[in-house]
Amino acid sequence: MVASHRVLLVNPERCTGCRICEAACSLHREKTCSPTRSRIHVLRWEAEGLDIPMVCWQCEDAPCEAVCPVKAIHRDSRTGAMLIDADLCIGCRQCMAVCPFGGITMSETGEMVKCDLCGGDPFCVKLCPTGALEYAKPSKYILAKKRDSALKIGEILKLS
Repeated sequence: MVASHRVLLVNPERCTGCRICEAACSLHREKTCSPTRSRIHVLRWEAEGLDIPMVCWQCEDAPCEAVCPVKAIHRDSRTGAMLIDADLCIGCRQCMAVCPFGGITMSETGEMVKCDLCGGDPFCVKLCPTGALEYAKPSKYILAKKRDSALKIGEILKLS
């Protein structure tokens, strides 16, 4: 079955490590240019010379949603993004612990944050100069590409 929402694709082979995505995200979401306050983080894997953008994959069977003891995480019906309700969240970090992609972090203010796809118009994708980030309508091909990217990133992380 093909999802009805657009999906964020990451192609680590196209990423040059410029970190424009981090700066764009923090500026757009936090009104400050600070990579530590970004919802996307570029990891450098020296052994292979790869830079890997790490972001929430908006999993179909989201482990963060399943583990949340207060049901503070839910899927946005319009965008398909997994959202964290800050008013309900107790900051237990269980969502952060189960995320296989490091897509959830705790902000400097103690709030759990993650990519919300900028309401359906991801700013990081607009500014990525190499096309390493793509926001695409799903098809069997696109979903297979997303799965392959996730598996490749998973393998890279296991080797490091």
